[in-house]
Amino acid sequence: MWRSSLIVVAGLLACVSSALAADPDTTRLSDTSDGRDWAAFGRTFGEQHYSPLSKINAGNIKKLGLAWSLDLPPGNTVTGPLAIDGILYIATGYSIVRAIDAASGKPLWVYDPKAAAASGVKLRQGWGIRGLAYWNAKLYVGTQDGRLIAIDAKTGTPVWSAMTVEKEDYRFISGPPRVFDGKVIIGHAGADAGDTRGYVTTYDAEKGKQLWRFWTVPGDPSKGFENPAMEMAAKTWAGEWWKRGGGGTVWNAMTYDAEFDTIYLGTGNGAPWNHKIRSQGKGDNLFLCSIVALDAKTGAYKWHYQFNPGETWDWNAAMDMELADLTIDGKPRKVVMTAPKNGFFYVIDRANGKLISAEKIAKMVTWATRIDLATGRPVEVPEARFPNGTSFVVAPSSYGAHSWMPMAFSPKTGLAYVPLSEMSMEMDDKGVDLKNWVRPGGNAIVGGVNLKQPPGSSGALVAWNPVTQKEAWRVPLPIYWTGGIMATGGNLVFQGRVEGSFDAYDAKTGEQVWSFAAQAPVLAPPISYSVGGKQYVTVLSGADTAGSVLGPLSKQFNIDYRTQARRVLTFALGGTATLPKSANEPIVAVEDPDYKPNKKLAHQGEEIYGLHCVLCHGQEAIAAGHAPDLRASPIPLSPEAFSSIVHDGSLIEQGMPHFHEMSPADLAALRQYIRAKAAELRGPTQ
Repeated sequence: MWRSSLIVVAGLLACVSSALAADPDTTRLSDTSDGRDWAAFGRTFGEQHYSPLSKINAGNIKKLGLAWSLDLPPGNTVTGPLAIDGILYIATGYSIVRAIDAASGKPLWVYDPKAAAASGVKLRQGWGIRGLAYWNAKLYVGTQDGRLIAIDAKTGTPVWSAMTVEKEDYRFISGPPRVFDGKVIIGHAGADAGDTRGYVTTYDAEKGKQLWRFWTVPGDPSKGFENPAMEMAAKTWAGEWWKRGGGGTVWNAMTYDAEFDTIYLGTGNGAPWNHKIRSQGKGDNLFLCSIVALDAKTGAYKWHYQFNPGETWDWNAAMDMELADLTIDGKPRKVVMTAPKNGFFYVIDRANGKLISAEKIAKMVTWATRIDLATGRPVEVPEARFPNGTSFVVAPSSYGAHSWMPMAFSPKTGLAYVPLSEMSMEMDDKGVDLKNWVRPGGNAIVGGVNLKQPPGSSGALVAWNPVTQKEAWRVPLPIYWTGGIMATGGNLVFQGRVEGSFDAYDAKTGEQVWSFAAQAPVLAPPISYSVGGKQYVTVLSGADTAGSVLGPLSKQFNIDYRTQARRVLTFALGGTATLPKSANEPIVAVEDPDYKPNKKLAHQGEEIYGLHCVLCHGQEAIAAGHAPDLRASPIPLSPEAFSSIVHDGSLIEQGMPHFHEMSPADLAALRQYIRAKAAELRGPTQ
């Protein structure tokens, strides 16, 4: 009897194993899948942004041409598509989902969740969605107002919807969900401008029932802790941190490890930024700026690795985390690799979270000399935390040496390909009331620090050897604003550029072997897939909010919200389609014959602009494509029209939030500042 029972159990386990192996979504999301589909943001569970397809290769890349294009309406198009069973799925703007025939470009259906109108104050920090997930014939998309929605992939009809945040908080969703084992997980953003405590939530992918939630930072100790991990983390905080939220939002990166049945979270910066305010300058503040490993079935804590203990520079760890099997010192190691904002490239043992190696990948790294491999902690320079209010030129900047645009890893070459930004910032907290600091209202994105952006920036596409922790090759780029990466089995690396090209490089040498004039910024991550045995490459063109924040650094590219081309671009060998010529003219200031200078009023307006408008409309009112350049707009010339849009929210469905708290005096000052900047653009009258 005992032996027969073992046989029965063994048989059942074999059946379960066979069923799991046969599951089509698990198969297509495996890192060893054939590449016919691109069914997740990073193609597979391991987030490598790598396609094994090789029909398009370094030998025939010259024959690659445009197969078809599809124009898109205004809104964020810096987003990762999916391609499943010959259908292309994209989510652009405020989570508007489209299905398109991948071979012909024929639109099939559109679903609009009307997220902008539902978002209220959440609209002030967001810019739209970055991608989708897919499981069992359903698409999953997050929204600006915090919903997670399941959509029938064949019809575009909603199947279920779950509200993942509170209605009146500052949380919003901008990153793609991830799926695994019949579950879907989603995080949120919102720690830069609100008292936000981060978490992720996992739902049943079929019914939308909440399964588990993991908070990334501890709450009020007097209310008890959700789990032992939060009790442990609370010991690394000081003061009454919970009143400020704490931060740690998981707004982008999550990676599922099928071998260990583990989900890895890439957590965000603190709320507020300044460690002296947030936690009295004490403690590591777990789990900010960390990889946190959780049991995928239960959400129970397994291990963590923190990149920046006591973080204070907005160097979050929300950049993609890619899984790989590497041979290091002659031994096979299962690793997770990431290049977070802080300028180092990390290789970590994913079985236990132990640091294997870390080296500077950016040239501009001033805050630390190295990462101590014995402790896993950075060796900071004393000036890095701007003691006693003294200024320090910190590199990387808060934009990061690597932002959210994904890197790629090729198992074929053994190299990681990273879109890098080389930029610094001057930081201090001189004049900040560290004990009684009050979060500014509006749309302010910094917390308790003063920032000054030095002129100039550069970027690079860097091929990095994660075993030797050395650079293999580098392609210099003219600006910090760099596009997402895809590597392929055809010995190619694809990346778009802000100045309007979509390029391919030899994956081993970095030689540019192909380029296409997209006539618009190409910053989104590309994908590749196969339909009917034919390989395609797809990428979306258009600008995103990152360029608008630092508009003065990208103004030479003449990226205009009103005229830029936003398109789906799909390529194949022998493609012969062409693009209509797109406008690329410099921004021209609106004529304003009634304008009269008023420096005092304009200065008041500049302060209001910095709190409410700079995130989308750009520093010094110089935008770069995500939102209209207000110097060219006639709206500020009319008090009534300006109030209708800014105060009343008449354009909220188009993504322009309302600011009910602005008084008539505030609006007048803001108008004066914008008109003054337009006058500067017009130049002296003749």
